[in-house]
Amino acid sequence: MKNKLIIFFLAIFILTGCTGVSSKGLFGTGVSVALDPRTLGTQIDDSIMQKTISTKILSENKKYLLTVKTKVLDGRIFITGKVDNPEEKLLITKLAWETKGARSVRNDIKIKEEFNFTQSAKDVLITSQLRTAIIINKNIKATNYQIDTYKKKIYIYGIALTSEEKDLVISEAKEIPDVEDVIASVMLVEDLRIQRE
Repeated sequence: MKNKLIIFFLAIFILTGCTGVSSKGLFGTGVSVALDPRTLGTQIDDSIMQKTISTKILSENKKYLLTVKTKVLDGRIFITGKVDNPEEKLLITKLAWETKGARSVRNDIKIKEEFNFTQSAKDVLITSQLRTAIIINKNIKATNYQIDTYKKKIYIYGIALTSEEKDLVISEAKEIPDVEDVIASVMLVEDLRIQRE
């Protein structure tokens, strides 16, 4: 009788585990676990990372609660929203990279400003020139970098495989005509505090 009860409860547990429980409450994604291609362990890791990065950002400034959004998928951090200046964007990028388990960071935060067509056109040209330069340079892994230009200042975020590559990226940026300053937030792979195991 005891064995039958154990088998009965085990069968109920297994069957209810196969029904595709909604993950909205637990993970905050609104995706059904049954339809999500990530493993349950990965979903939990992503959920923990998302809560961690959100807490870090909010501890810097409570205003980010309404202006900055984060999403973590398989250790990849995506950030969107608006901030007042490039330094804030740089800080948020740094906080994201310092999150345990981060595999990559894509920061699509926009800088709030009054639109100036002439200035924006110059900034877009500078960004595209640097993007082209690092794509052409075979010693640089271009996909590891994100580039923003704001009032002729280039902001570079990313990961360099070596210190030589980091120096090359900064050197390429300084060679672009009309650039007033280069602010690099480039980390070396070996310096990442937490690497994916």
